[in-house]
Amino acid sequence: MFPWNKIDTVLLDMDGTLLDLHFDNHFWLSLVPQALCQQRQIPPAEAQQLVESAYAKVFGTLEWYCLEYWQQELGLDILALHHTLVDRIQLRQDSMPFLGTLAKYGKRRILVTNAHPHSLALKLKHTELASGLDEMLSSHTTGYPKEHPKFWRHLFNEFSLDPSRCLFIDDSEPILLAAQKAGVGYQLGIKNPDSQKPHKQFADFPAIDDYHHLLVSLEQAQRD
Repeated sequence: MFPWNKIDTVLLDMDGTLLDLHFDNHFWLSLVPQALCQQRQIPPAEAQQLVESAYAKVFGTLEWYCLEYWQQELGLDILALHHTLVDRIQLRQDSMPFLGTLAKYGKRRILVTNAHPHSLALKLKHTELASGLDEMLSSHTTGYPKEHPKFWRHLFNEFSLDPSRCLFIDDSEPILLAAQKAGVGYQLGIKNPDSQKPHKQFADFPAIDDYHHLLVSLEQAQRD
């Protein structure tokens, strides 16, 4: 699938790529509107419309991913609400075997996420994900989301990367495109970021629904 002899580093998104996106979708699309409905004593449909409108205003920006922003914008204790759903934070079943195989064959594993540091810390606490990674970078520490070219320049400098020898895996096609434009050599989409929703279709990038496909090609490359 990929020329593994030309790939030194695998850059990995977190939510929807290594973790099941069901937690985030349920939180932002169900729990937050419910909490707003209760707090403001407004009808569910009005609460839903209010949050969808608020989300649309900042989609694709760093604010979209910022817990402090949403706490102020919606007047809700977003982090406290996160803690009420920790049982839904789940690794994809294929993530740790894949990360382990990457380590076995000497591939550097770097988490690159738009998740807020508080959200990242919570998810690391409730999964074994950290044990499968070599480095991590939250876009909030760079001041730019992954959609912005300056994020990628910061990433390459921070970890002394040759972008042409990196594979980037993400469930967002616009972010895969941003990585490609920044010079990342290889991109791969994830078709099934949310275990409770239908598969996504990718127009411009190869995509998989199980890391087993990559494991097979990686092990085959080692034998050739």
